[in-house]
Amino acid sequence: MLTDTARAAALEFLPAAVLFDMDGTMIESEAALLECWRQAAQDLGYDLEDGLWLSMVGLHDSACHDLLRTRLDEAQVQALLHAMQALYDVRVDAGLPLKPGLIALLEHLAAQDMATAVVTSTRRPRALYKLERAGLLAHFALVVGGDEVAHPKPAPDIYLLAAQRLSVAPERCLVLEDSPAGVRAALAAGMTPIHIPDLVAPSAEVRALGHRIVANMDEAHALLAPWLRDEALAGQ
Repeated sequence: MLTDTARAAALEFLPAAVLFDMDGTMIESEAALLECWRQAAQDLGYDLEDGLWLSMVGLHDSACHDLLRTRLDEAQVQALLHAMQALYDVRVDAGLPLKPGLIALLEHLAAQDMATAVVTSTRRPRALYKLERAGLLAHFALVVGGDEVAHPKPAPDIYLLAAQRLSVAPERCLVLEDSPAGVRAALAAGMTPIHIPDLVAPSAEVRALGHRIVANMDEAHALLAPWLRDEALAGQ
């Protein structure tokens, strides 16, 4: 059952491309990051609440660092970043788990020859490595990173760049995002987002944007499925 039928109405069009955010949308990385932030802060003796980490979800590195600087001096920020990164790298190297239902959706889209791309605030080289370690890189011909645009999410730049590289009009792009910043970026780009919240529940202000909100990847797949050929029939 879809989470909110008013918010999860069936798509009115067949997308020409489906654009996926990475962290928190495809990869179970946000929970791992939260644990690493907590551990690093505890090890360094910094008293920082979970709300600070959660406010960083979906933001570019520079914006996250600016938030830390509201609570810590520069030396403390650098120490925290170093400690957190060391903890997180261990998890990335091992391969972070995937969101349930993701592979089924990617395989369904591949069977339709649907264009897909990863559009992430993470720097592209780092994104490529994370996708490779998670076993996802082979599913995407295009990966666009946050270091490739001047203005990060919630600005539309990164999504517009992805559409340009795919030679697809923005209005024909479907976007899957877990963060409010990502949803705002997709809307600003003139695209249709499906919001799959991860650690941060959508606020009343975010819900007022009027976009589709679902509970998980399977529900997002269900919104798209009526426009796609049945895989079994397609193979006959």
